[in-house]
Amino acid sequence: MRRPLSLALRLTVSIGVAATVVFLGFGWVIGRAIESHFEKQDAGELEVLAQAVRQELSAVRAEGDLVPLRRKLEEMLAGHHGVFLYIARADGRTLFASPGADLATMARTARPASGNAPGSPLVWKDGRQTYRGLVLRVDSEVGRDGQPFTVAVATAIDYHLRFLEDFHRTLWLMIASGIAIMGLMGWVAVRQGHAPLRRIIAQIRRISTSQLHLRLSPDTVPIELADLAVSFNEMLERVEEAFRRLSNFSADIAHELRTPVTNLMTQTQVALSNARSIEEYRETLYSNLEEYERIAQMIGDMLFLAKAENGLYKPSLANVNLVLEVQALFDYFEAWAEERGVLLALEGAAAVPGDRLMLRRALSNLLSNAIRHTPSGQTVVVRLAETGDDAVEIVVENPGTDIPPEHLPRLFDRFYRWDSSRQRKDDGVGLGLAIVKSIVDAHGGSISVVSAEGRTRFKITLPKQCSSDG
Repeated sequence: MRRPLSLALRLTVSIGVAATVVFLGFGWVIGRAIESHFEKQDAGELEVLAQAVRQELSAVRAEGDLVPLRRKLEEMLAGHHGVFLYIARADGRTLFASPGADLATMARTARPASGNAPGSPLVWKDGRQTYRGLVLRVDSEVGRDGQPFTVAVATAIDYHLRFLEDFHRTLWLMIASGIAIMGLMGWVAVRQGHAPLRRIIAQIRRISTSQLHLRLSPDTVPIELADLAVSFNEMLERVEEAFRRLSNFSADIAHELRTPVTNLMTQTQVALSNARSIEEYRETLYSNLEEYERIAQMIGDMLFLAKAENGLYKPSLANVNLVLEVQALFDYFEAWAEERGVLLALEGAAAVPGDRLMLRRALSNLLSNAIRHTPSGQTVVVRLAETGDDAVEIVVENPGTDIPPEHLPRLFDRFYRWDSSRQRKDDGVGLGLAIVKSIVDAHGGSISVVSAEGRTRFKITLPKQCSSDG
């Protein structure tokens, strides 16, 4: 996969493109404005001269008026520097031509303006000289046919063109320099703007597994990066919690395995220390078998948790009648409950889509936990209820010693025991509630616990529309 362009390069290129477009736009507008100024200036001067010539020609009534007309035209041109005039009769004979420019060809080929409107100026090149001029036709009363005159007025615009050429060269040089400077300044600005981001990166790099308690300060970064800092802190909080749980899990599992392994070693050493009877060896093997079963149960529970938390266990959905499942568990725990003097009671009814074996295992763990912590002569109550059309609630409630509030959030952690004084064989290995939570999570539900006023209540909420991906 191709790596995307760096942010600095993207922003610098964007600034450069924007500066190029702006400078080129302004340059084109300025260039056109100056060209238009010269065009209007030349056109105004030519129109004034053309109007004056038109008035003089309109005053001609006879051939004799042409001689003083030429003198007036020469005087008229004396006041206009670089302006040329050409007047021709209708039959092509030249009536007047100012020196320095040959306008006869242009007068013959160009389409003259009619009426009093001077028309648009024409631009043409004659040799090395460039002209801008007007061609117009002026009515005449001279001669028998009264044929009109063709008048051409023009001005040399080479000095304008040279000025525009120099101006354009300077303008484009300034534009190119401006684009380069803007690009460089944009790169510096982007680098400077990314300084807070680099400081955050440096802070993140300093965080190691031994410094997961460090946090970024959202108040010391630009507002645009505040959410990033908050999100990173939240992620670091989760990583720290997961790391802590993983560390505790390693310590807990070592502790839980050490006891049965030590028992096995001790019992084996005692059995081998002297010659024993077959019955004594059999008792030792039975005792070892209990420890093996305990280890196997713990390994099986851990494997189940590992698969469930990684989504490897997919609930096989079916309509589960919770009344029948609870009654079956009551039958299973009946002997043990009677031995402890604990009564079992079921209230309500409900059915839910789910994996029957997984739900039975979750209810079994809660029931065994409730029976274990219920005083003799008291009752464990299981309540089933449907809350509207969306969910089913399963409540397992038992009387007993209150669980301190600070332990409640961690009851579903692996190997967590809130009362360390309890005997191991009576309290399991501390994975039962973690398995319950994994099963509930796999069904898309939730579980909570409340312990107060001598009663502990676990409540499972399962959706009626359960996703197998849950």
